[in-house]
Amino acid sequence: MSQAIANPQFSILEQGNVTCFFNQTLITDFSAQMLNPSYWQQQNAVTGSAQGRGTTWFVEYNDIGNIKHDWVLRHYYRGGLIGKVIKDSYWFSSLEKTRAACEFAILRHMNTLRLPAPEPIAYRVMQHGFHYRADLLSSRIQGAQDLVAILSEKAITDDVWHDIGATIKRFHHHGIYHHDLNSHNILLDDKNQVFLIDFDRGELRTNPVNTTWKQANMARLQRSFLKELNKFAQFNYTEKNWKALLDGYQNANIADVERQN
Repeated sequence: MSQAIANPQFSILEQGNVTCFFNQTLITDFSAQMLNPSYWQQQNAVTGSAQGRGTTWFVEYNDIGNIKHDWVLRHYYRGGLIGKVIKDSYWFSSLEKTRAACEFAILRHMNTLRLPAPEPIAYRVMQHGFHYRADLLSSRIQGAQDLVAILSEKAITDDVWHDIGATIKRFHHHGIYHHDLNSHNILLDDKNQVFLIDFDRGELRTNPVNTTWKQANMARLQRSFLKELNKFAQFNYTEKNWKALLDGYQNANIADVERQN
């Protein structure tokens, strides 16, 4: 997807081997250092963190009007066996094909569609010869927890499972492919509104005939629930819950869902 650099809302900052792309309406004092955890630590602006492949940092930014913004800072790490050897280095072919630029672009696209996903704030690509490392800054969903954290503590109602399915259907309807749709990447806020996060390697798929990727997405999600069920002594997930989710997915009226959101 094109970065649409001519859009006055966004700017590019180039410093040697470092390229940053950022929303200048949200960050008027942007610097490349804002993509470093140490910057926020020095500002006493780290509000929390989470562990995955690496550390995800939750930070707080005060704009010129002293309005607080809660953001998420994430460094790109490789997964799988190769990630044990090459942790965070990727082959560089062009800026637009970097993991950070692609995720930033698809987040922008989803925001224009008013889909419940994070807002992209900035990304940084650091090129080293034919390789690069990258970071992404995006908005944090207020009052939200991932499904694994929630289900390890309590059950959720059939209506919420139905809404999860309907929300996924909404993304699929707009051709949004989530490369790693799992129970950790689905959030519920304090009003049980559903959000999807982590669109690294996500894609926009516009071929209406090919729907196998949607089925694969749902199968991956089901496997993730079963995986978590085997990990926890108590995990509030049953086959009945999956059926409620599928019912929400299969019977969602997209026009009605869009109006409600």
